[in-house]
Amino acid sequence: MTLYLDNAATTPVRPEVLQAMLPYLTRDFGNPSSHHEVGEAAARALDDARRRVAAALGMRAGDVIFTSGGTESNNLAIKGIAVAALLSRGARHVITTPIEHESVLSSVDHLRRVHAFAVTMLPVDALGRVDPADLAAAIRDDTALVSVSYANNEVGTVQDTAGLAAASEKVPLHLDAVQAAGWLPLSHTGADAISVAGHKIGAPKGTGVLAVRGRIPVEPLLHGGGQERGRRSGTENVAGAVAIAAALELAETEREAEARRVTGIRDELVSLVLAAIPSARLTGDPVNRLPATASFTFAGASGEAVLLELERRGITSSSGSACAAGSSDPSHVLTAMGVPADEALTAVRLTLGHGAIDPAAVAAAVAASVSALDPGPDRLGA
Repeated sequence: MTLYLDNAATTPVRPEVLQAMLPYLTRDFGNPSSHHEVGEAAARALDDARRRVAAALGMRAGDVIFTSGGTESNNLAIKGIAVAALLSRGARHVITTPIEHESVLSSVDHLRRVHAFAVTMLPVDALGRVDPADLAAAIRDDTALVSVSYANNEVGTVQDTAGLAAASEKVPLHLDAVQAAGWLPLSHTGADAISVAGHKIGAPKGTGVLAVRGRIPVEPLLHGGGQERGRRSGTENVAGAVAIAAALELAETEREAEARRVTGIRDELVSLVLAAIPSARLTGDPVNRLPATASFTFAGASGEAVLLELERRGITSSSGSACAAGSSDPSHVLTAMGVPADEALTAVRLTLGHGAIDPAAVAAAVAASVSALDPGPDRLGA
């Protein structure tokens, strides 16, 4: 039986979530914009889901915009807030980092190419951390938005959100919390906008949320019927909204206990891998990292070859972001952190879920996979 250790890419739909959404796929199928009982029943479910999501995020119900996932949420946050600021006050500057998800980097690049925005890329240190002092120094009178990941999707480094919020006090701060959801607190982050993807927390793919505080204007990407208070037109996915509300509530209920448990497993796994493989290097912050993320490079080995060996041994994992799967280029996250390009190509990311695993067995499989590629003594020692 395959052991799935690619939970940062996606997670299975939780039975409780499937049960919660099922009525809105079958019996209560109405369009929430329709003014009859079938539609109004759907509208009530949508309003209830919005309130529940808002409570989990520490926002108001009116702040919540249901989307198709993390990519759309990030696009709407970055383009929507920045273009609104351009139209209202002529702001043409955005700040982000070079280790963001492609949906953030591509959205920022769109602003640069299409709307002539200036872009500041904040440096990160060797652990993937942003210094809030660098952010404070980068802010200008015409800065429209700051967008930073709460926790990195490849190496798991968690940012100092309180420090970043203080540094960007007068400028909207968007946090890409797609990887953080379920593991880190989502309320009281100091963010003005926050993105979440349902399929990372046990809801179906194609579900997501962007929450933006009501005082911040957002120019929509999708125009039409004016749903979601005019910020995202299109018939709402009621079942998906109910699903992500249920998933967020479950995640928040379990979060503290699960984070402690999984952190212990992760730390044991990291220690065993580093002890077994002298060439192994942990990437990201060793302390301030997501509980479920163990990410390594193995100098001299091909990361993709290690992954194939792991799969042959019954373990499914990845080299990094699933959105960059198939790319032959080294990870932009690792190279921005100062990892040499040839070493970045050896990356392997193991992301744990909520089930039980045997860290010793996983570490042994990783060691055997690396050894199978180069069994010489220089790699694994005696």
